[in-house]
Amino acid sequence: MSETIPVRQVEVDPTSRPAATSLYASSAPIHTRSFTGRFRNLRRLGAGLLCLLFFGTLWLDWDGRQAVLWSLEDSKFYIFGATFWPQDFILLSGLLIICAFGLFFITVFAGRVWCGYTCPQSVWTWMFMWVEQRTQGDRNQRIKLAAAPWGAEKVARNVAKHGLWLAISLATAVTFVGYFTPVRELAMNLLTLEVGGVALFWVVFFTAATYINAGWMREQVCIHMCPYSRFQSVMFDKDTLVISYDTARGESRGARKKGVDPKSQGLGDCIDCTLCVQVCPTGIDIRDGLQIACIGCAACVDACDSVMEKMGYAKGLVRYSSERELEGGTTHLLRPRLVGYAAALVIMIGAFAWLLATRSEVSLDVIKDRGMFRENAAGQIENIYNLKLINKTQQDLRYRLELAEGEGLELEAPALIRVEAGEILDLPVSVALVDDDGRSGPRELVFRIRAVEGDAQASASSTFVSPRR
Repeated sequence: MSETIPVRQVEVDPTSRPAATSLYASSAPIHTRSFTGRFRNLRRLGAGLLCLLFFGTLWLDWDGRQAVLWSLEDSKFYIFGATFWPQDFILLSGLLIICAFGLFFITVFAGRVWCGYTCPQSVWTWMFMWVEQRTQGDRNQRIKLAAAPWGAEKVARNVAKHGLWLAISLATAVTFVGYFTPVRELAMNLLTLEVGGVALFWVVFFTAATYINAGWMREQVCIHMCPYSRFQSVMFDKDTLVISYDTARGESRGARKKGVDPKSQGLGDCIDCTLCVQVCPTGIDIRDGLQIACIGCAACVDACDSVMEKMGYAKGLVRYSSERELEGGTTHLLRPRLVGYAAALVIMIGAFAWLLATRSEVSLDVIKDRGMFRENAAGQIENIYNLKLINKTQQDLRYRLELAEGEGLELEAPALIRVEAGEILDLPVSVALVDDDGRSGPRELVFRIRAVEGDAQASASSTFVSPRR
């Protein structure tokens, strides 16, 4: 029991040690090769729809105002015919939770396809890369230009590239800020150099952020800054569809002539052309297995499929597949985690739709006057209340105010109350005790307001105070 465990020194061959990678080392610029393919077309479609929605929606009009506007000055969110107030921000919280669970569902099903196809960071990076290709040429030309000494051509090409980058960044910033302040007014103020300090600060800030993130940092945002890339692997399972290299089919790698049977030379289908690496926006080699830097854009799939087609091999050496499929099994689409996320999504979407459909278009708050009670000209006990009415619609409406509960009490208020669109109306009213049943202490009462035009209504409770007997 008391024997000492022998200790011996284990000698390790220094050449077998893996090279250490510093987290703070600067990375070499990635020059991607242009390519074509079905996944690139799908990605362009998703990016085009996102850009159309982002840049186009802003310029739509609705009843003489901007159709979509989050007015910080008025503390209102206008979206076409609906107006949302701070009291409705619980709906925004619900929408964000739904989006989060939607992202979880997509991640469990198909990995980081959101990142590769519709994430704004990826979309704007692809956009900047397209500008780079148009101004500086394809991959080999850009590598050659980067290594060349500074001259007139290099300066001109770089000025053109960065000028277009800044133009896109400025358009992005103006559009984004335009969702919080009327965009036409903002654009005119920028053109006439009359823009306010706060608006100018945010335009400059988002211009710089877009220019730096999409032009300079690019894949570093996806690898190091984005929290999604950090926790995504926890959500994967053996049936998650991810970009995968079929090792059993591809190895051993090696060059060969077209038409030669690779098996006769002891080779797999991979010809080691490295095109899958050259087209990758994050610069990884998918043949090394699943990596945190993979954004699931399928650029390597398009590149590899084109090579397989030219060689006369079957496509799919690099493809969307699951770990279970690569092991020879069958991918299980219906599994507890995926079904659980889907069920949660359905329930939350249903609850959100119900809250949205039953949202009241009028708000009523009651504040009792600080004075407990008083006696009116008729000798009746009277309480004073201050009612705050909010017309949440975009039309002027008339309302009727009544006491829904309050036995023996009588309301003294205008027969019809007119509230303009989006107006917050303070209305003082009085309630008198007309049928004294001898009870003392506070009495419960409920104010109810109904729209004359439409079904909008709201109620609020308070208390009526009378002297003790």
